[in-house]
Amino acid sequence: MEKPIVVIPLGDPCGIGPEIVVKALNVKEVYDWCNPIVVGTESIILNAMKICGINLKIQRTEHPRTAAFNYGVIQLYNVECINLSDMKIGEVQGIAGAAAYAYIEKSTKLILSGEADALATTPINKESFKAGGVNFIGHTEVLEHLTGATDPLTMFEVRDMRVFFLTRHVSLRKACDLVTKERVLDYIKRCTDALRRLGIKQGTMAVAGLNPHSGEHGLFGDEEVKYVEPAVKEAQAQGYDVVGPIGADSVFHLALQGRFNSVLSLYHDQGHIATKTLDFERTISITNGLPFLRTSVDHGTALDIAGKGIASEVSLVEAIRLAAKYAPSFNKS
Repeated sequence: MEKPIVVIPLGDPCGIGPEIVVKALNVKEVYDWCNPIVVGTESIILNAMKICGINLKIQRTEHPRTAAFNYGVIQLYNVECINLSDMKIGEVQGIAGAAAYAYIEKSTKLILSGEADALATTPINKESFKAGGVNFIGHTEVLEHLTGATDPLTMFEVRDMRVFFLTRHVSLRKACDLVTKERVLDYIKRCTDALRRLGIKQGTMAVAGLNPHSGEHGLFGDEEVKYVEPAVKEAQAQGYDVVGPIGADSVFHLALQGRFNSVLSLYHDQGHIATKTLDFERTISITNGLPFLRTSVDHGTALDIAGKGIASEVSLVEAIRLAAKYAPSFNKS
């Protein structure tokens, strides 16, 4: 089977993105899994290789489908939108935010035009976005805008444990208010559909509890009784393989043991803590609900170590691996 083409935008050029990209493409296994193409600025990549002590060749291409992918050669879609001389690595800069957006935009166009199969993103910086006049808070919102998608689902995967999120970047107070029967039921359905599109058609989904011990039948919190349990029962009646609520202090462990194919976390930190404590570097974000598969590292631009050549590429290598793993099933569905 032909290997999928995975597009890798360079990320914020003042952060560690360029460094982890060249380090990841210096890992031979990446080329066993897929055909990677970088979208970025050549001078930034050359500088990153110098910082990291890596010597790879660069070959420019505008048509990935006809490119020759070989270990030791970076296939690059060059976007000249920033000059190395204008950059201050390790600092928040508007020009870097604008460049990061340009890389994402071009990567999206490549996939939508049929030139590539999946997207594996590197870190952007929200402050740099704002300083550069980019009015989005993150990748998901940018990709919603560029593709016309509505409310994409975020899923984390680490060591075969998969976690969805009922709410993302809202306050804990608001997250509690968003736990409604209608929303939980909708997410059970959408998350099941997302798993099927990734080729995961067997297994049971678990819905995490919101309160300690899922509220102990209303003794300390009644959201489970009022909203979560009715949503799960209705989903079961409609044929969905789902159980819950299950206490958040045990549900992730049970999923890791293989009891469940996924967990629906009810708020941001509930699932983030579980996955990142297990293996921070290999916790990968997968965005479902877009016209294409997108995976991402789940760390930031690390401006404090940018330019030092010490950033780890492990997370990006894992994001590329999962993009290659799931792309064939995703694109067939």
